[in-house]
Amino acid sequence: MKKTFVIDTNVLLHDFLSIYNFEENDIIIPIVVLEELDKFKKGNDLINFHAREFTRELDKLAGDKLFSAGISLGEGLGKLFIETGKEFSPEMKASFPENTPDHRILAITDYLRKQKKHKHIILVTKDINLRMKAKSLGIQSEDYETGKVHNLEDLYHSAIVLENISDELVNGMYNSHAEQEIENFNLEEEPSGQKFFILKANNTSALARFNPERKTISRVEKQTVYGIKPRNAEQAFSIDALLNESIQLVALTGKAGTGKTLLALAAALHQRRQFKQVFLARPIVPLSNRDLGYLPGDVDEKISPYMNPLFDNLSVIKHQFSPQTREFQNIEEMLRLEKLVITPLAYIRGRSLSDVFFIIDEAQNLTPHEIKTIITRAGEGTKMVFTGDVQQIDTPYLDSKSNGLTYLTDKMKDQNIFGHVHLVKGERSYLAELASDLL
Repeated sequence: MKKTFVIDTNVLLHDFLSIYNFEENDIIIPIVVLEELDKFKKGNDLINFHAREFTRELDKLAGDKLFSAGISLGEGLGKLFIETGKEFSPEMKASFPENTPDHRILAITDYLRKQKKHKHIILVTKDINLRMKAKSLGIQSEDYETGKVHNLEDLYHSAIVLENISDELVNGMYNSHAEQEIENFNLEEEPSGQKFFILKANNTSALARFNPERKTISRVEKQTVYGIKPRNAEQAFSIDALLNESIQLVALTGKAGTGKTLLALAAALHQRRQFKQVFLARPIVPLSNRDLGYLPGDVDEKISPYMNPLFDNLSVIKHQFSPQTREFQNIEEMLRLEKLVITPLAYIRGRSLSDVFFIIDEAQNLTPHEIKTIITRAGEGTKMVFTGDVQQIDTPYLDSKSNGLTYLTDKMKDQNIFGHVHLVKGERSYLAELASDLL
């Protein structure tokens, strides 16, 4: 049965091309959604960009029929309608008397459901509370599913454990540093993309990586980068991926304290001569819905609290060395000459990303479309690293399955230029690890 989807504002801000993802079904945009989008049009954040882009997309389709017969979205797709405001029903007034944008969207959906009983009306919103409110009125409501990853198992198991490997095979990898043919490991199927292995023999073990171009497995050594030494297998894999020139895109996932950002920054400093600049950026997600305008000071003072975690990681690396050492002075010089730039992600817009080591921290707070927007701006010689914890999301309309970091890892997992490592063990301190596991 053909369906009619009523689209909430947050869906369009999440994906401004979402109206083309409902196949042959019709789309209705409540007039209040346009009013809400208008409030988001000004600003430099990606959410403001989405609001402007959808407005431009709507302008291409504009016409009087939007309010009556609807306008076709293209071959094989349904029609787009705009529905004007409607009176609250007695049921609406009894439960939701406040005249808020969400309730006005509910009122329009409730009206359509009652007036068009031959239609299958569904409200699509990323707001869980609005979905619950809709269902209390008997309105069918769903989350926006496009881009959602439904199987997270691959995300949590980035390294493959191979047991019962012969001691001779593993010892050969240590003694000669030679690559081993994939056939020697009796795998059920050949791996795809960059894959990491923990090889376990009777009396020894080794860390290894599959090379998808040469179809070989080679040992991963524990390398120290700019004073930071890997403390576990996943950190060793991370450094290997960060230093590998054939891997242009890296995703490091894991809970707080596992060293994701620290390793990425140390690897960037280790390779500073290979890149013109090192960018370390993160999205600004105001806490408790408090916008930057509530904070005192100028722009730099307002954004400083959000950038402090990045400076903390830089401080950890600096304190591996005394102030008189060349390594310490290199960091100071890079900051002074803006060879090392720590900045909000929104401020990167418009800058050249050629020959840049680009680290995007807290990437779980980005949408899939934002991730795509960032990656598609990578120029020649640029390496991009996304870090984050998909279980610690500060954006209200994203979750562990719909955020950009999960989406990136799922879509890129079989590509030769992509490497993903999920870090498990917290190395910040015993106290931090205990709190992460028990609280």
